[in-house]
Amino acid sequence: MLIGVVGKANVGKSTFFKAATLSDVLIANYPFATIKPNHGIGYVRVDCVESFFKVKCNPREGFCVGGQRFVPVELLDVAGLVPGAHEGRGLGNQFLDDLSNADLLIHVVDMAGLTDCEGKSCSAGMHDPCKDILFLEEELDYWYLGILKKVWRSFVRKIEIEHTEFYKAVAKQFSGLKVTEEMVRNAVTKLGVDLEKEKPSSWNEMQLLEFCGELRKQSKPMIIAANKSDRSEFQENLKIAKEKFPHLLIVPCSSESELALREAARLEIIDYTPGDSNFKIIKEDKLDERQKKALDFVQKILDKWKNTGVQQVLNTAVFDYLKYIHVFPGGLHKLTDSKGNVLPDCYLMPPGSTALDFAFRIHTDIGNNFVKAIDVKKKVAVGKDHVLKNGDVIEIATKK
Repeated sequence: MLIGVVGKANVGKSTFFKAATLSDVLIANYPFATIKPNHGIGYVRVDCVESFFKVKCNPREGFCVGGQRFVPVELLDVAGLVPGAHEGRGLGNQFLDDLSNADLLIHVVDMAGLTDCEGKSCSAGMHDPCKDILFLEEELDYWYLGILKKVWRSFVRKIEIEHTEFYKAVAKQFSGLKVTEEMVRNAVTKLGVDLEKEKPSSWNEMQLLEFCGELRKQSKPMIIAANKSDRSEFQENLKIAKEKFPHLLIVPCSSESELALREAARLEIIDYTPGDSNFKIIKEDKLDERQKKALDFVQKILDKWKNTGVQQVLNTAVFDYLKYIHVFPGGLHKLTDSKGNVLPDCYLMPPGSTALDFAFRIHTDIGNNFVKAIDVKKKVAVGKDHVLKNGDVIEIATKK
């Protein structure tokens, strides 16, 4: 899974990315501090099954703290986009192309409204954050439109002459953006177009743009990380944004607060689990007055919002929006791997995944030689079409 972190320049994208991954990236208060995309590993937080089996797990990837398992997901932080990015302004085409393989986009918005449309700092009240949400959606829609228009005339002529199926042909054209035939069908249905009566060659510019917009929404779903919840201007803007965009998932966050907590935890100054509503200072003698004041301020943010929001953005994106589930491989009589690691793996699976899908996810040979699966928690055998659910522990039996 690849999640793209996008947004206007200078809104805290790289701070969000670093807070989520602790990757060493440049954070600066000027536009285009990020030029080349940054890759890193973030983590979604799920309940570990170690407590169910009364064991302590040893993850091969990620980590587990207090019964909370942190499962890795890949994050990609691209350079800040500006109006006209789809036309190449600000190297926009390059940055948009970096997002082609993303399964979902996290749009980081300066919800305090302290950054203008060009990514430059401005005074409170001088910029409406709602414009940023509209701006990015528009840039992405025009990006898709640009890809389609390059081939549209010859494309639709060939379809109509050869009687090629429209859905399959469009999906193939957009395959690099993870568009499927089902998405194309849904887009046509959403637009209310009858392809038997209205040939695609007759579509006007607006119809093409609306069509591309529907494809973009399905293939690159987006969640809003409403950043800078630590600022006084934030709350009113958040209320307005939620009223204006009721169809969007908007999660309040303070990337700077999360980054401060994770850095302090890394230095073992505090005890903090990402996503928690509090932390514990364990080396108070190591803190100077400035650091104490900073942690006091962060605690006030936690008291107000219950968390910094960064972990919640990742979890909301993967589980509430994409509807993924987490599943553990394990044996009915053995929860360890060949090296003695207990419950070493946890996989994120798309909604509707079956036992056979899970077998193939573990290894192609296991899928090819599938005989049956065992629900280890319930101690019952299940077939290849058994649909999995969150927190399942599954053993796969294969041909000898």
